[in-house]
Amino acid sequence: MRIDVLTVLPGLFDCFLREGIIGKAVSSGKVEVNVVNIRDFATDKHRVVDDVPYGGGPGMVLKPEPIFRAYDHLTAEGEKPFVILTEPWGERFNQEMAVKLSKKNRLMIICGRYEGVDERVKAIVDREVSIGDYVLTGGELPAMVIMDAVIRLVPGVLGNEESLRADSFMDRGLLGYPNYTRPAEFRGMKVPEVLLSGHHKKIELWRKEQSLRKTLERKPELIEKLKREGKLTEEELKILERLEKERESEG
Repeated sequence: MRIDVLTVLPGLFDCFLREGIIGKAVSSGKVEVNVVNIRDFATDKHRVVDDVPYGGGPGMVLKPEPIFRAYDHLTAEGEKPFVILTEPWGERFNQEMAVKLSKKNRLMIICGRYEGVDERVKAIVDREVSIGDYVLTGGELPAMVIMDAVIRLVPGVLGNEESLRADSFMDRGLLGYPNYTRPAEFRGMKVPEVLLSGHHKKIELWRKEQSLRKTLERKPELIEKLKREGKLTEEELKILERLEKERESEG
């Protein structure tokens, strides 16, 4: 996979692309990331990439010319990437979107900034994406969030592929179960006995119940969606029925 990132602050990506799993993915060549400074494609002496908005109003708007020049330069060989624009009002990023993006051969992320980008830039954009209902100083952090979620899904990036299958949201949208490690007791807090039993079937059942419990408590809409779509097993439905009765008796 290749990812081109268009930004006015390329230095923000230095540490992100050097450290941890993402750094290993880049250094091993499993993913190619090309961070492009939009200012390099401005033609004036001061490399200006923004201007005041037509019609008046606060702030500045990213100009179309440098972005289009960068895009033309990066696609000169004819291969068109799937282009994402980070926007506060874009489509909400989620795991399902990350999975779909991870299957693309080439992505381009345009980092929005200031009051946004000139609307004409969207002629080359395939998807406007937001990571949440809040406003940041620029699209660089959202770009990193998107890249982190996508790159770890690229085959070979994670050493243990089982980690992907155990991820929250990967198992049909259910939240993950609690995890413990040594020591078995710490400051009076003990690891659940079932996890120390070595009984794999009981452990699997416990984890399934904990996952359903957490999802029911924190994301009940996901449970309802899975029920409507018929994606819960008979065993899971029985567990949910018991959990819901427990909640009713406690409430």
